[in-house]
Amino acid sequence: MQAVIPFPHLSPEVFSISLFGMEFALRWYALAYIAGILIAWRLAVTAVKRPALWPASGAPMTPKQIEDLLTWIILGVILGGRLGFVLFYQPAYYLTHPVEIVMVWQGGMSFHGGFLGVVIAAWAYTRQQGIARLPAADLIASSVPPGLMLGRLANFVNAELWGRPSDLPWAVIFPGVAAQDCPGVLPGLCARHPSQLYEAALEGLILGALLLWLVYRRGAFKRPGLVLGSFIGGYGIARFIVEFFRQPDAQFVTPGNPLGLALHLNGYGLTMGQCLSLPMILLGLWFIWRARRSMA
Repeated sequence: MQAVIPFPHLSPEVFSISLFGMEFALRWYALAYIAGILIAWRLAVTAVKRPALWPASGAPMTPKQIEDLLTWIILGVILGGRLGFVLFYQPAYYLTHPVEIVMVWQGGMSFHGGFLGVVIAAWAYTRQQGIARLPAADLIASSVPPGLMLGRLANFVNAELWGRPSDLPWAVIFPGVAAQDCPGVLPGLCARHPSQLYEAALEGLILGALLLWLVYRRGAFKRPGLVLGSFIGGYGIARFIVEFFRQPDAQFVTPGNPLGLALHLNGYGLTMGQCLSLPMILLGLWFIWRARRSMA
């Protein structure tokens, strides 16, 4: 038998309690969101309190404004993430089941939709407060990766968003009928790429370390748009790479398209995640070019 890793005995719930005949549970995914937002808040507050990181005009926001912005961002993440999933991945299903659009507790969130939600929320708040948008965007971008890492770790705990079948030594045997639906492999023996952990490392750990290095060692906040571009482009590259190992959403997989490519011709093409990541890569490169050009 191939050397693979059985899925550890992990519960998607941190704990659950019964009150008034109803069951209430705190799930790891919800805890990841909460912890990610709190970490982002502290990173942002720490950064604005260090004048040496900023140009002579100073930090774009005060700690109080960062706290106020959190409410807007939370709404942007939830609304954008859910609507993005509905529109990008399962529009036909939700068109016939519109009531389920609001059932976020049943799963289904899109990073790309959440990203757009945060952009809209931050744009609206900074416009209302008269805050310089590009420096504020740099500040927000620098604090996001820890939340991405925690979210992907929660995906692993939930045994969801797993990767394509693999026989590598670190491949994981995920539970569930869908995860064990591998052609030619007996149920209980199908191992897959732990693509959630790949994303946690690339989008969270490595990208986060890069942004902190740019901010605290290279004075990136003094070049408006550099951190933002590095985040957008870095995430796009990381997600594009992981898509080669991640199992695509079931609605894209057909007998004639086993790789689940959203755009394809003669067996070659791009997954939906890659289609959505390419504009991010190009936009990130443009912001980086613009930032470097402005300081030339």
